[in-house]
Amino acid sequence: MSAPLQQIFTLTLIPVAATILGGVAASYRVPAERTRSFVQHFAAGVVFAAVAGELLPEITKGHQPLGVVIGFVLGVLVMLGVRQFAERLERQPGSAGSVSLIAAVGIDVFIDGLLIGVGFAAGARVGTLLVIALTMELLFLGVSVVASLMQAGSSRSRSILTVMGLSVAVIAGAVLGGTLLQHVSGLALEIGLSFGAAALLYLVTEELLTEAHEVKETPLITAAFFAGFVALYLLELAS
Repeated sequence: MSAPLQQIFTLTLIPVAATILGGVAASYRVPAERTRSFVQHFAAGVVFAAVAGELLPEITKGHQPLGVVIGFVLGVLVMLGVRQFAERLERQPGSAGSVSLIAAVGIDVFIDGLLIGVGFAAGARVGTLLVIALTMELLFLGVSVVASLMQAGSSRSRSILTVMGLSVAVIAGAVLGGTLLQHVSGLALEIGLSFGAAALLYLVTEELLTEAHEVKETPLITAAFFAGFVALYLLELAS
């Protein structure tokens, strides 16, 4: 049974707060590259555990191969389309580049919120664990946005306000996702859950880990992925 919208809204405030907190922290001191890579590896492990431990079992219960294929194809196509659009925006020069960065991040944040809503469509437990998983990713996103804006000449206060505005997109996406899938079942739900699984796997392999690997790996950084995976999986077992 899907969670009520009030519960979705309330729990989504957690990643919203994390996004703002990351932005505020970065406005005073940007974390070192290795620290950021460590957090990205940990976040990737957490998200991967949410997909493997929660979403995929829910999809398997549905026994809808057609829904799985449709959902995964749609998920991959949407994420590839968003990536192409974001890359085109980020190539804009000068002040237009900052606006493009904000637009690209806004789309990314909205998609994250949508995935939270998809998770809640499978039940409060799945949605809550996705909130925890994406909180780590959005914390780092807040850090990255503020660091980029301040390097481009934006003031501390304006950069923080920008991140606060972007974080609202998480709520909008979560509420929309929860609303669209609140009363669906069968093939439609299977498509929605498969879409969410594909999008989250894309987030892990093509965003979090790709950026994290720009820094030279150390055993500790590599181990962070597995630490994140085990941490969420133990949380799943305890709940």
